[in-house]
Amino acid sequence: MKRTFDFFVALVTLIVLSPLLGLIALAICLDDGASPFFFARRVAGGGGDFRMVKFRTMIPDAWKSGVHSTAAGDARITRLGRWLRRAKLDELPQLWNVLVGEMSLVGPRPQVRADADLYTAEERVILDARPGITDPASIVFADEADILSGAADPDLLYNQIIRPWKSRLILLYLEGQSFARDVHILLLTALALVSRRQALGAVALIIDSLGADEKLKTMASRKLPLQAYPPPGAQEIVQRYPRPEEAHAHA
Repeated sequence: MKRTFDFFVALVTLIVLSPLLGLIALAICLDDGASPFFFARRVAGGGGDFRMVKFRTMIPDAWKSGVHSTAAGDARITRLGRWLRRAKLDELPQLWNVLVGEMSLVGPRPQVRADADLYTAEERVILDARPGITDPASIVFADEADILSGAADPDLLYNQIIRPWKSRLILLYLEGQSFARDVHILLLTALALVSRRQALGAVALIIDSLGADEKLKTMASRKLPLQAYPPPGAQEIVQRYPRPEEAHAHA
């Protein structure tokens, strides 16, 4: 039922939004003359790789910087890209990934290989699931770029104060996953674009019904500053984020 629902919703939405998608693609091309699409390599459900398609919001070859987390003030983001990110329109091409079965409408957000390699044994359960466009953690951390704004090392800060809670939310969702809950999460994702406060309140009810502990519920409410915390299955807070050159040096 989930796959059938994904296919038909993605197909109909792509058809209905095709004029808007075409206008966005044209605007990006006119902005700097480069391709309007960015094909990001991500970890697929089961551990392989696939190419997630997005509207390009950064300068060409921005990925070569080796920085995976994006802060709000990231100099790599184009002027048009900032607006697309704010409105979440850069994610719309992922409906194609849903259509061909690489992604689902609701599921854990796809990870870059470098981040997935840092997962604990407990977190690796997330990689068995088909990745999705949205999930409860996507609503809770829709302002991820703002959280990381001004960070000297956005990747390290992400792993210290976002990943621990995001992973716990995703694991909780996977344990209690159902078709009805997926539809509910889709509706809440749409609501978050209009009223994030109401969407967060509704997510709080979902994770409470799934048995979240008090600390996770507190952090997910986003009423208090996020605290650094160990990832699921770890005993210590992440202290450093390995860079590609380090991996090559030890290869």
